[in-house]
Amino acid sequence: MDLVEPITLIIPSHGGFPNSHLPVLLYQAVIKNLEGNPSLVEELFYSNDWKGPWVNGIYSFDHFHSTTHEVLAVIDGHAKVRLGGPIGKTIEIGVGDVVILPAGFSHARMWSNQSFTVVGAYPEGRSWDLRRGDPKELPIVLSNLQQVPLPKADPIYGLNGPLVKIWSQQ
Repeated sequence: MDLVEPITLIIPSHGGFPNSHLPVLLYQAVIKNLEGNPSLVEELFYSNDWKGPWVNGIYSFDHFHSTTHEVLAVIDGHAKVRLGGPIGKTIEIGVGDVVILPAGFSHARMWSNQSFTVVGAYPEGRSWDLRRGDPKELPIVLSNLQQVPLPKADPIYGLNGPLVKIWSQQ
């Protein structure tokens, strides 16, 4: 697989949305021939130690995970996704795009076509929680975030992938 350099996005914390000092990584059109075949993506993620795969969409409300990082690969359709909470940035994603979200980084589907589907997974199959930016939860969230280790591998390119290099330098 040819190396596709990711676009990096950093959005500051806001209210109960901590986001992260680590950037979101967006690989555009990195995976080919995906439509209708989530098992290919699941196998790729699993081979790079990103486990616990699921196939679905993205919640339509701002949310994040304080206990793990997350990867999302679009296998069908396209969508507009807001990153960073209510004052964040909206990006467009489509088939073949992969978004890697650091723990604490908010995301929400703002719009999608009917067929929009992603495969998601977590480094080393870590357990996830669901947080919606409640400022009262921020002390717990910040404590959780301090416990989340960096992934050992990029979900697409493995041990020497861009994620490992970019996130270890932050």
